[in-house]
Amino acid sequence: MYELKTHLKALSEAHAVSGYEAPIAALLAETWQPWIDASDRDGLGSFIGIKRGAGQGKVMLAAHMDEIGMIVRDIVDGFLFISAVAGIDARLQLAQPVIVHGTRPLKGVVAATPPHLLTADARGQYPALDQLVVDVGLPHEEVVQLVRVGAIITPDVPMRELLNGLVCGKAFDDRACVAVMSETLRHLQALSHTWDVYAVATVQEENGLYGALTAAQHLAPDIAIALDVTFAPQNGVPQDSASELGGGPAIGLGLNFHPKLYDRLIDTAKRHEIKYQVDVIPSRSGTDAWSIQTALEGIPTALLSIPIRNMHSVNETLNPKDIERAGRWLAHFIAELDEQTLPSLVDPVTTST
Repeated sequence: MYELKTHLKALSEAHAVSGYEAPIAALLAETWQPWIDASDRDGLGSFIGIKRGAGQGKVMLAAHMDEIGMIVRDIVDGFLFISAVAGIDARLQLAQPVIVHGTRPLKGVVAATPPHLLTADARGQYPALDQLVVDVGLPHEEVVQLVRVGAIITPDVPMRELLNGLVCGKAFDDRACVAVMSETLRHLQALSHTWDVYAVATVQEENGLYGALTAAQHLAPDIAIALDVTFAPQNGVPQDSASELGGGPAIGLGLNFHPKLYDRLIDTAKRHEIKYQVDVIPSRSGTDAWSIQTALEGIPTALLSIPIRNMHSVNETLNPKDIERAGRWLAHFIAELDEQTLPSLVDPVTTST
């Protein structure tokens, strides 16, 4: 039986760094099976759930399923020296429990030189990533039999429930928005829609927005809506660029997003009394929307985001109500697409004589 928090927990606790996303694809193939008509994978590995309408148009939803992580770069005396896969923050790794994905999963912990052996200056600094090691508790001879250079390493943390309905965990960036697509497909079961829906869990977003580009070229959608996370208020986040937890999904406004698609989405939210926020992004968004917008001959693209705190940490924090609202918003938006949608997005061309 599907339940949003249970689904979000499974997505968060799965291990799938950029380039190694197959576990999430397998999870979605099972979860989405009752809600879709077919599935597909593009050549780079993005998972595509297809829910058919009457073929009047193609709408692509895109949320990346990869997460940041680490990779083994050397093995010395049984300790694993590490490098980053995408946007790892070295400040947050020390003492974290991890799983080393060797010939079998190995539990480990990130360690560094004990403070007693540091100079006075070094004690006041965060260790760099190349000063950290992973200890799996085995002698060197066993480690080299079980782990090779190039093995991936992921955080080993559960999703946890906090007060006020909040939850925290790893990889909510962007598994929270993979859950938004699940909610959209679920809500669409009760709605009629004439456009075909392509829900795409993209790969390698954290490593360069690659999966969204190849998926968009593979599908050639008429319009697309990218889904990602955005900053919620916390220390260090400017107030004018923060979206409140529980305030509803945030819709991107800026040059990366089609203005008429933005207006249509706002109209849908107002009509169905769905809480939303506006996220002003004056330049590139750094999301899948950036790759999709310029794919092929150009694709009208929008962005919806889920507010989170502690981005790119193992304690990313969100309100699941924002995920449910985003899924409901998208489902109603898709149900309202018709044969007039595409012409309505195009500005008439005028010529002077």
